[in-house]
Amino acid sequence: MKKLILSMVLVGATTIAFGQKKVVKSAEKNFKSGDLTTALSEINAATQDAETGSDPETYLIKAQIQLKMFGSDSSNTMETLEKGVASLASFNEAFEMAGGDKTDGVGEDVYAEDMTGVPDNLRPYSIMTLKNTSFDKAINQYNVDDYEMAYEFFNLAGEIDPTDTTIHYNAAYLANELGKYEEAKKHFNLLLEIPEYNKLNTYYFLVQILSGEDKNPEAAYDVIMAAREEYPSDKILAEYEIQLLLQLNKMDEAMAQIKEALANDPNNTSILLRSGYLKEQSGDVDGALADYKKSVEVDPNFYEGNYYAGALLLEKSREILAELNSLSDDEWEKRSKQMGEEANQHYAEAVTYFEKSLELKPEDTDIMGILYQIHTRLKNEAEAEKYNNKLVELLGPNWQDN
Repeated sequence: MKKLILSMVLVGATTIAFGQKKVVKSAEKNFKSGDLTTALSEINAATQDAETGSDPETYLIKAQIQLKMFGSDSSNTMETLEKGVASLASFNEAFEMAGGDKTDGVGEDVYAEDMTGVPDNLRPYSIMTLKNTSFDKAINQYNVDDYEMAYEFFNLAGEIDPTDTTIHYNAAYLANELGKYEEAKKHFNLLLEIPEYNKLNTYYFLVQILSGEDKNPEAAYDVIMAAREEYPSDKILAEYEIQLLLQLNKMDEAMAQIKEALANDPNNTSILLRSGYLKEQSGDVDGALADYKKSVEVDPNFYEGNYYAGALLLEKSREILAELNSLSDDEWEKRSKQMGEEANQHYAEAVTYFEKSLELKPEDTDIMGILYQIHTRLKNEAEAEKYNNKLVELLGPNWQDN
């Protein structure tokens, strides 16, 4: 009797197991025929069974069903993305259950090379198919200006393949444009790990994010140092290094780099401007003015060079007048004419640079105010009145009160 009962139990267990395997077969059949809702329901039931739920093949089929649902959803919304994310999770579970070997059994099926451009029934529906499907959705959304979802689909594709430089550059670029700076850094840093990849643009973006958005010039400087080792002759990296040294108040190092940069690129206006700034900070006013003027000789439309040259000439005039006012009455009588003429020469020279600055930024009322004051000082009444009229028009009759 006991043997009979035991036999019945074994038969029952075998029937249940066989029944669950039939469910898996049915799910696979419905997957191929396109009845995805039924297929997913069946495969979910199979994952709950002790035997079929421990079979990596079950999760492979589940991932393929979810992948097909993901691919067939053309709305490309966050709900679509969730289907792709679920499919990736199922592929990963199948791969881990199969022992994590890409060259054998289910693991090989999970990472089967996708065959794009062939009929749908010939595609392997592997994790690589998921990558390519997500990439295609990213391109579609980018082309309709849906950059948020374009980023999300690039990001999903990138999770599958950390070595695909096209995917990670696109993801990083979009993340940066969207203000997702942590995500941008993640993808840019993945690009830095690929030996053969040209990393120049990646370094540029990372430095800008770290120094600008993160307000972390120390980290940005570390990136620059790594970049300079790979690209020692790149002029943009040299400019970034100087800029960061100035931010970090490393004046001696900055000046050394400026001298090196100018030896390689003597007509670089940005570096000439920074050279002038450093000289001005160290008290070498004449050297600074020479650098500012040279930057304008190189590029007459260089706004910063024009403005800095004009401002420094103003400062030289003010210093002369301040010294004059501090003299004793006797000394003032002796030197006032000569010192006043010298100050006026600097004022007159400054006009040229400020007028060019105003030409480049014609609505800048601050520069108009400076030119009004200079012409008033020089007793150029017609010119002073011209700027007064402009300022009244733009700021109102009481503009001088502000």
